[in-house]
Amino acid sequence: MTTHARLARARGLLGGTLAWSAGILLVAMTVLVLVQVFTRYVLGAPTAFTEEVVRYLLIWTSLLSASYAFVHRKHMALFMVRDRLAPRARQGVTVGADVLVLLFAVLVLGVGGVMLAIGARNDYSALLGISRGLVYLIVPLSGLAITAAQAMNLWEDLTGSETEHVSEPPAETEGS
Repeated sequence: MTTHARLARARGLLGGTLAWSAGILLVAMTVLVLVQVFTRYVLGAPTAFTEEVVRYLLIWTSLLSASYAFVHRKHMALFMVRDRLAPRARQGVTVGADVLVLLFAVLVLGVGGVMLAIGARNDYSALLGISRGLVYLIVPLSGLAITAAQAMNLWEDLTGSETEHVSEPPAETEGS
């Protein structure tokens, strides 16, 4: 198996895991919101825990989805400056941006996330009684996923091998 094939397989596995996880959490949030609406307006006795669970699931879904965006290079990007550069400068800007994101993922999400989760481990949520450290555990996990994605992206940047996932801006047509 070639390096390119292994990279594509790893990217697919990581992306699939993140997408399915975020999707399952999104379905769970939808069900819990429907339960909240039903108990509040039909039964007249709202369930108190659903609001807190949905809030925590939203945090997890957001960070998992952000990680997925980096795996498939679907994150928000401005191409107008990069695309006006010569190919060598364009590659330099792309590598530089990927290195900055990698450093952010490692230092802020990874190291900072671990410190956040450890610092909040003895702080318990009011309604659920679970450690907020568990809630914040998604921050370093997301940092780990983004770090893996950026390592793959940097490999592609430096070797010039891109897989089919890379999103390019739409081609400009004449008259636009």
